[in-house]
Amino acid sequence: MKFVIALLLTSVAAPALSLPLDSLNLPDGYSIEVYAEVPNARQMAQGPDGVIYVGTRRDGRVFAVVDHNDDYEADEVIELDADLNLPSGVTYKNGDLYVGAVSEILVYENIDKQLASPPEPIVLIGDLPTERHHGWKFIDFGPDGHLYVPVGAPCNICLSDDPRYASIIRYDLEDLTKPEIVANGVRNTVGFDWHPKTGHLWFTDNGRDNLGDESPACELNELQEPGQHFGYPFFHADGISDPEFAAKANKAQSYIEPALNLGPHVAPLGILFYTGSMLPGLSNQVLIAEHGSWNRTPEAGHTGYRVTVGREDSGEMFYEVLIDGWLEDSNEAWGRPVDFLQLKDGSVLLSDDKANVIYRMTYSK
Repeated sequence: MKFVIALLLTSVAAPALSLPLDSLNLPDGYSIEVYAEVPNARQMAQGPDGVIYVGTRRDGRVFAVVDHNDDYEADEVIELDADLNLPSGVTYKNGDLYVGAVSEILVYENIDKQLASPPEPIVLIGDLPTERHHGWKFIDFGPDGHLYVPVGAPCNICLSDDPRYASIIRYDLEDLTKPEIVANGVRNTVGFDWHPKTGHLWFTDNGRDNLGDESPACELNELQEPGQHFGYPFFHADGISDPEFAAKANKAQSYIEPALNLGPHVAPLGILFYTGSMLPGLSNQVLIAEHGSWNRTPEAGHTGYRVTVGREDSGEMFYEVLIDGWLEDSNEAWGRPVDFLQLKDGSVLLSDDKANVIYRMTYSK
């Protein structure tokens, strides 16, 4: 299963050099450049020594990206494991790398000291649903120290007897026998973060398909207390009742409206509440990676393929584009944003699983 290969970036630089970065539309003073070339790059996590760990989806591998001289340019990409089942989610805690691979959570212990010869993973959680449809994971540890793991709906639209589907679950590592579903009615979240002031969990949710090109909107949600239900499969953003499942909704149940309606079919993935000082005007605002639509009609054209900002002002949320240009015309795109990682200098990494790179976003007056 495991192949350990160190890839020098200079040996694989040609594809990144051909990316049309000058076609990206950036705010004044912003720059974006390739930080590293990583096949099918998805979620990212960072260890205390600066190593960036990267999951993939269809590629089936997990990587470590190393900046040896701390100059914010990656020097080496190391393959840590291969032939995994959609290992999209990665997070780091106390020296160990955690990887979400559909039906299990794997742990690579003391990973920082073993990059050259990674350990065999320990199966921490091995009884998650095996359905690959919306089965890839985004995982992270919350401020409470618990591990948060979403389980997407195993379909476009359905109501499963297994309550774990269409939910976000948290695990106490001290007692893995008592997982808690903290959010219900979540069709498929592949990105979440905690608000730096309230501590609330915020997450994206991908809207259902086959209700037309313009509906429903994808969602940005706020979990204010454990156990809240966010509507799926009964209701969707913009107050849309599902034509098949709305009649089956529990009339005694309160369903939480999105904190922010995003564009239809934009497929929001990773989010980041920015807490740095480099990028102006973004303090405590939420960056959203819109992976982009796949099934809108050619006449309507694709949506998404951009980075947006959800801004909060006096308790109201609004929505604007920060970076776009990955969508070359209405139906062709050369890149698909996935996930963010804030670095210690305030710059932000952005993964792209279509262009097979990680970008670094910076600002200079």
